[in-house]
Amino acid sequence: MLIGEYIHTIDEKNRVSMPAKFRTELGKKMIITPGLDSCLFVFTIKEWEKVSARLSDQDADLSFLKADQRSFNRYMFGRAAEVELDSIGRILIPEFLKNTIGLKNSAAIVGVKDRVEIWNDKVWSQNQEVISKKASALAENLGNEKK
Repeated sequence: MLIGEYIHTIDEKNRVSMPAKFRTELGKKMIITPGLDSCLFVFTIKEWEKVSARLSDQDADLSFLKADQRSFNRYMFGRAAEVELDSIGRILIPEFLKNTIGLKNSAAIVGVKDRVEIWNDKVWSQNQEVISKKASALAENLGNEKK
């Protein structure tokens, strides 16, 4: 399971070090794609296959007939990239993805169970301030949904 929060620098070549605790679970190759809430998602190849299957509406395999699904698939698949850990545990963040979330000199790298999220560290900090104030209400709402 991918858990924890780490702040790492981004070098001049757009490389960022993956936390050592994540490297084994992520494997040598992974998929990086635009995420939601102004972050990037990083998936293992195996998890990406699961996400891909869920997004492609396996039952009918006619996902291209639904406008919302076409648009979201373009967003997720069209801007996805396969990246590889280098010999010292870094990945290269494609320039267009780096610009998408406004990454500069450092990033928050966050384990979220089945994926890693990469955030502009300042946006991550602001997001966590907001969420921490609402955590109890969020938990209550989620608890009520299961009834």
